[in-house]
Amino acid sequence: MKNQKLELTWIGKDKRPRLEPRIFLEDKELSYQAQPAIQTSTDLFSEQSETPQAFNDNLLIQGDNLLALKALEQQYAGKVKCIYIDPPYNTGSAFEQYDDGLEHSLWLTLIRDRLLLLKSMLTDDGSIWISIDDKEQAYLKVICDEVFGRENFVASIIWEKRKTRENRRVFSFNHDFVIVFAKNKNIFDKCRNALPMTADIRARYKNPDNDLRGPWQSISALAQAGHGTTNQFYELELPSGRKVSPPKGNCWRYSATRMEAEIADGRIWFGENGDNAPRIKKFLSESEDNGVTPETLWKADDVGTTDSAKKHVNQVLGVTSFDTPKPEELISRIIYIASNPGDIVLDSFAGSGTTGSVAHKMGRRWVMVELGDHCETHIVPRLKKVIDGEDQGGITKAVNWQGGGGFRYLRLAPSLLKKDSWGNWVINKEYNPEMLTAALCKHMGFTYAPSQTQFWNHGYSTENDFIYVTTGSLAYEQLKLISEEVGSSRTLLICCKAFITDGAEFPNLTIKKIPQAILNKCEWDHDDYSFTLNILPDEQDDEFDDELEDAE
Repeated sequence: MKNQKLELTWIGKDKRPRLEPRIFLEDKELSYQAQPAIQTSTDLFSEQSETPQAFNDNLLIQGDNLLALKALEQQYAGKVKCIYIDPPYNTGSAFEQYDDGLEHSLWLTLIRDRLLLLKSMLTDDGSIWISIDDKEQAYLKVICDEVFGRENFVASIIWEKRKTRENRRVFSFNHDFVIVFAKNKNIFDKCRNALPMTADIRARYKNPDNDLRGPWQSISALAQAGHGTTNQFYELELPSGRKVSPPKGNCWRYSATRMEAEIADGRIWFGENGDNAPRIKKFLSESEDNGVTPETLWKADDVGTTDSAKKHVNQVLGVTSFDTPKPEELISRIIYIASNPGDIVLDSFAGSGTTGSVAHKMGRRWVMVELGDHCETHIVPRLKKVIDGEDQGGITKAVNWQGGGGFRYLRLAPSLLKKDSWGNWVINKEYNPEMLTAALCKHMGFTYAPSQTQFWNHGYSTENDFIYVTTGSLAYEQLKLISEEVGSSRTLLICCKAFITDGAEFPNLTIKKIPQAILNKCEWDHDDYSFTLNILPDEQDDEFDDELEDAE
C-alpha cells in the first residue's frame, strides 16, 4: 500500500504560478533619507554590494507581493532573520485598502504560495510570525506545518487585541493569534532572545534572609518523576530535623550530592522556620542577565490593542485610515525576540507600515511590500516622520528613538516580454539596455554587476562564469574577439538578438537568442497574483458532468 501523507487539500492546490523574476525600479521622488543624503549611482535596484549602506537596505516596495517576493528571492535567500506578516483574515469584511472576502480555496492558495517564497528567505536561525484570527488559524497552522515542517512549530500566541466587550455578538472576540514557525526550531530555540524584566517582575524578588547576593524568589525543587534518574529519589532532612521525600509522581530536581552543595551555598530555602519543603532561590542579579522566557498570552496592557494602534496611526498621519492596524508594542516584542540590531526584518503585507516603522526605530534593516496606493499615500508619510524624529508615539520613547536613516521606494518593473500586434512575444519597449541587462541576469541566475572595463562583462554567477547581454547581432569576427578576451579559464553566456559562427566552435562561449532563450521560463505579462487567481480545474470529469445533467 502506498504511504499516504497527512495534509490539507483544496481545489487548485496543485496549480502553482510560474512567476516572472522581475527587476525593481527606484522612484527617487518617494525615496527618503535623513540629511546628509546618501547619493546612489543608478536608478536600478543594485544587487552588487555584499555590505550595502543602511539606506539601501531599507526597501519599501509597491506591487503585487508574490511577484515582489520572487524578485527579492535571488538576493535575499537565506538572509532574513525575522518575518512578520498580517495577511487578509478572510473574514468577509471589505476593507478600504483591499477586499478581504476571498473564496476559501483562493485564500489557501494565496497564503501557501507566499509562504513557500518567504521560507526560502529565512536564515537558518530565522522565524516567521503570522497574525490571524479564529476563522483561519487552524487552516493556517496546517499549511505552515506542510511548508515549514511540524517539527518547526514554535508557538501559537494569543494577543488580547481589545479590552472592551462586544455585546452585539454571541461571543465577544477579544483576541487574535500570532502563529510562530522557525526555519529550524532546534537552532531558533538556542538563539531567540528572552524578554527584558519588567518592573512588575522585579517586584516579585524579595530578600527575607538578607542574602548578600541580593533579592530572590523561590521556585519548586521538584521535577516530574518520569524525567528523573535514580539519584533524584531520596529522603531529605530539613533544618528542623523533619525528613521529607518527593510526592508521588515527582522527584527532586537535583541529585543528593548537588542538593547538599546547593544547601551549603545558601541557595535552598526551607522557610523562615526551616521546616518547609525545599525551594530553589532564583536571584534577581542572575535572572536579569538571562531575561524572561516569553509566554504565549500577550496582554493588551503590555503590547497594546487595535484601538491604541489606530489612534497612533491616525495621529501620525493626521487622517482616519486603517481599521485594524497592529500596535507598535506588539511588533516590537516580536522583533525583539526574533532578531538583533542589524538583522533584516521583512513584511510582505505592509498595511499601514507598522513593521518597518518599528524595525527602523529598533535598529533593524527592513523590507516591506504593499500593493495598494496607500503604500505611497500612507506608508511613505509615516516613515518620513519616523526618520525625521516627528513620530513621538508607539515605542519611540521606550527605545529613545531620535530619528535618522532612510529608505528606498521601489516599484516592480513591467513584464520583460509583451505580445506584438501579430501575437508574437517580443521584448517590452519600456526596457532600456540597462534594464534589459539586469532582467536577463536575473532570469539566467547571474548577479547584475556590469564591468567598467570589459564591455562583455555584465554580471557573474561564479568568479569564472560571466554573462553578456546585447540587442544586437553578433558576427563571427565579434564572437572570435570576445572568446579570445574571455580566455580559456573563464566562460561567458551571451544573450543576443542573433549570431553567426561560420561553423566555428567557441568552447568558452554559450550563445542564446532573446527572447527565445527565456520564453518558457515563466508566465509573462501577468501583473496581479493577489486576489484574481484562476485556480479552478480546467476540465470537469465525466462523473461530475453526468450529475449536472441529471440535475437538469
